[in-house]
Amino acid sequence: MRTNRMIFLGALAAFSFGSAALGVGCSGGDNTGSGAGNTGGNSSGSSQGGGGNGTGGEGGDISFFDAGSNDGALSEDSACVSQSSEATLVKKPVDVIIVIDNSGSMSAEIIGVQNNINQNFAQIIEQSGIDYRVIMIARHGSASSAQSVCIEAPLSGIPAGGCASPPAQPVNNPGKFYHYNVEIGSHDSLCKVLSTFTTPDLSGAASMGWQEWLRPDSFKTFIELTDDGVSCSYGGTTYSDGNSVAGGTTSANNWDAALLAMSPDNFGTAANRNYRFYSIVAMAYNNPATKPYDPTDPIITGECPTAADPGTGYQGLSNLTGGLKFPLCDTTSYDAVFQAIAEGVVAGAQVACSFAIPDPPEGTTVDLNSVVVDYAPGDMSPNQQFKQVADLASCAAESFYIDKDANQIHLCPDTCGVVKNDEGAKVAVLFACDPGGAN
Repeated sequence: MRTNRMIFLGALAAFSFGSAALGVGCSGGDNTGSGAGNTGGNSSGSSQGGGGNGTGGEGGDISFFDAGSNDGALSEDSACVSQSSEATLVKKPVDVIIVIDNSGSMSAEIIGVQNNINQNFAQIIEQSGIDYRVIMIARHGSASSAQSVCIEAPLSGIPAGGCASPPAQPVNNPGKFYHYNVEIGSHDSLCKVLSTFTTPDLSGAASMGWQEWLRPDSFKTFIELTDDGVSCSYGGTTYSDGNSVAGGTTSANNWDAALLAMSPDNFGTAANRNYRFYSIVAMAYNNPATKPYDPTDPIITGECPTAADPGTGYQGLSNLTGGLKFPLCDTTSYDAVFQAIAEGVVAGAQVACSFAIPDPPEGTTVDLNSVVVDYAPGDMSPNQQFKQVADLASCAAESFYIDKDANQIHLCPDTCGVVKNDEGAKVAVLFACDPGGAN
């Protein structure tokens, strides 16, 4: 005999980073359900995603309703248990990959990065509560004498002031900051990102390439800094933007395809990308000069005063993935540039559209075949019930699938897109229990 039960998860797409205390109680036989539960209290915990910490929220009240033993369609009214603790769908961690041109003309720009990356970038993301880490891909060393990059604490493991005479090797801050030590030339940033993904760096800190510092559940954010365009080859493909709109678009599309093919688990697919690309390049100033270009603004070929090439290929990647674009030349405005990017990272953090299968009452198991996901839109329009499909490959609109091995419910990509864009969304997981049975 199955007993219908419902767990209610408040899936608010807001900046909430804890998970609520969960508690369920039930009494009575197959034909009756009664009882009372009031599980409040606090739950605190930490989630270590390689350095990010989260604190749990407060547990909610649990109300019990008599649904009897009817094996009909599941609904909130027919379910015998309602849990109203607000266990939120949390924001995904963010891995920020910064790629910096180490050519001879980049000293001032590198110094601008070093002066702003802690206070006007990392600190803003830190204060938001988002679990983040930074991966620097550039040559380590002195900015003024070698056009190299040295990052100090609190982000890196080099003490404040330690970059006045940089140590021989970068010092990582595990879980928060990693420096992949490699020289980036004037035109080869995009190729170096691909070629170093699985190969060791000059310091031997990443024996399997910078991929080993990525987290599979994170959203990836690239930030490119260069005063040149794209002209390089890797894997049999040539990337050359030719300082033109058409060339920039082609280079962007080709590199995007190569990145997605290289690691879809990390970067997603063309239909559901898991990365965004920000450009700080030698494009002409906007009006006003400190205003970034939106991803909907077209690629431009005009250059700022001290630049070499406008970086149309990088602009194309920003347009393709929804990233902002900034002129590179005015290093005195880098505080505003990095603040804007940090705010974009925070605002654009993606909801993780996965959650654990709720624990059933003691002595019962969840009938996984019965699971239904009920979505209550934040605009108070009628609820929608998402249907269960076999796996990711079977996904369609308004559907989800269950990973039994991981004990996780995953909203399908289209469904996830609906939920994560609805800040008032609530998701209820409805299921039947088999007393003493097996899934």
